[in-house]
Amino acid sequence: MKYNQIPIMENPLKTRKDVMEAVRQLCLPLVDFYSDGKSLLDVGRTSAISRNQVIQMEGFSRPLWGLVPFWKGGGECPVLEDIYLEGIRNGSNPDHEEYWGPITDVDQRMVEMAALSLGLVLVPDKLWHPLTDQEKQNLYQWLNQINEKQPVDNNWLFFRVMVNTAFDTLGLPYDQNLQEKTLKRLEEFYLGVGWFSDGKAPQVDYYIPFGFYFYGLIYAEVMKDKDPERSKRFKDRAKVFAKDFIYWFSEDGSSIPFGRSLTYRFAQGSFWSALAFADLEVYSWGVMKGIILRHLRWWLSKPIYHSDGILSIGYAYPNLIMAEKYNAPGSPYWALKNFLLLALDENHPLWAAEEEPLPELENMKGLLHPNMIISRDGDHVYALTSGQYALFEPAHTAEKYAKFAYSTAFGFSVPKSNYDLIQGAYDSMIVFSEENMYYRGRRKCEEVRMEDAAIFSRWKPWSNVEVETWLIPLDGWHVRIHKIQTERQLITAEGGFAIAREKEISLQHFHTEVVDDDGIATLCPWGLSGIINLFGERSSSLVVADPNTNVLHSSTSFIPTLHGQINPGTHLYVTAVTGHCDLERGKFLWERKPGFILRNDHLIIVSHENKEVYEIKGIVPHQLLEEERT
Repeated sequence: MKYNQIPIMENPLKTRKDVMEAVRQLCLPLVDFYSDGKSLLDVGRTSAISRNQVIQMEGFSRPLWGLVPFWKGGGECPVLEDIYLEGIRNGSNPDHEEYWGPITDVDQRMVEMAALSLGLVLVPDKLWHPLTDQEKQNLYQWLNQINEKQPVDNNWLFFRVMVNTAFDTLGLPYDQNLQEKTLKRLEEFYLGVGWFSDGKAPQVDYYIPFGFYFYGLIYAEVMKDKDPERSKRFKDRAKVFAKDFIYWFSEDGSSIPFGRSLTYRFAQGSFWSALAFADLEVYSWGVMKGIILRHLRWWLSKPIYHSDGILSIGYAYPNLIMAEKYNAPGSPYWALKNFLLLALDENHPLWAAEEEPLPELENMKGLLHPNMIISRDGDHVYALTSGQYALFEPAHTAEKYAKFAYSTAFGFSVPKSNYDLIQGAYDSMIVFSEENMYYRGRRKCEEVRMEDAAIFSRWKPWSNVEVETWLIPLDGWHVRIHKIQTERQLITAEGGFAIAREKEISLQHFHTEVVDDDGIATLCPWGLSGIINLFGERSSSLVVADPNTNVLHSSTSFIPTLHGQINPGTHLYVTAVTGHCDLERGKFLWERKPGFILRNDHLIIVSHENKEVYEIKGIVPHQLLEEERT
């Protein structure tokens, strides 16, 4: 099969029938890779931190996120029904060679129990009633282990909640006091205004929509009669959260790539399916339908498959560089959580509604708890952000949480090494080096402050180097101000958005380089990326970053970059960055650069029309004022 002939890439994803067919198209390529006893799924030779049998158990479990709502909605696929019934029988049988085994604390198999539990809640006629009494007891005993072991103290607690919710719906015994304690603990992570944190950590990422709210809304709908107050609380908070989370999405169906676990791809949109499952019309059904279907169309048309149609590890293409240590070959099928909307009856008003575009949204929107300012300019949506940090240090933590900007059009890049600018691929970041080789950027912030028109952060790449950074959004641009106090002699490099060198199979050179006195840009048919040095002594160049470093495109990237050198002392850099996925819009923006005014020791950022946008008082050191005057 030629790569571009993978059936799902041709699915129009316009109707309920199309979405049902998408589940079949994603799952049928797996059929030949189940084990003899059908309880394990082996779809690749890469590994993860779990044991090999656990990796394959995960592979077995995750397609259920799509298959369960598919079956609930009336879908039929006898071969997969037979596989999963046999697999559950054997995997939960302690006397079978493919037994899933006893679990430990913080065990990956806890994660996989959630999909099995959803099956018991929604389609017991497929996965529970056909079992014998002994087989039911085996499955119950295997799942009940989660009540005897400790999950991670974050979204993992919902896996216990899902198991016990399944037990409740089936009339099976479970520790109700532990269930209540677990639910109360989850609610302690609530920050306010709709937002949770993923545990007691400064980490507010996609685990809130596709973790906390996805499971929370399933619980709220299933248990609305037995736990009405908490169910209402989950639903009310979801309504508030939706008003913020919608800003992460572009009209073209993409959403902002940010944080860990990006290989779960279109699970990013599963929150909207969970809202529909809970019958919450936060926006019109047409708007919600449009968000879900555009998101699926955007993702499923991307080269995210192996040549046999099996989902790959990666983001917008197969990529192990950006993967987490827990990403196994079957992990990407967590994305199928977005198919929860198939559990809706075919007569549900969402299916009858015509797709509608996104509602009118603000061009700039501050989000307090994730420390983000979202900017939107046509299909280009990006987040300026500071201060998030994953305490357990997943791979490329700094790149996934601590860059200045994350873009639906330009993504972000992860390094192959920190040896030089080419391998480091330092887009949307300022980095420092003592040797012009090994670079350090922002990782963890000492202080963060959200303001009306900016985000401030204070951070230290070394103990004796302190950087204060302000990120300021403008129309089509953003300005970065860095006050650097250093006891070291340092080389600096600051990158704009990373733009793909090529997107077509051609030997044609697509890019045109534009060099100004103070900056540089590159133009091509798929957009423009540029950077301007407003204050400070720096030169500019296009860094050609290594292939497979950007999460959105596999080709080498052009990163417009400013280069400087600073001695011990206090220094000030002011930078303006623009980028757009529409070339004409990009060229228009490039001709309308922002600027600044020095008023005594105050720095004032001004728009192209010379409108004062943001002022920082007392930021300009005396010696820099003297240098500027001379």
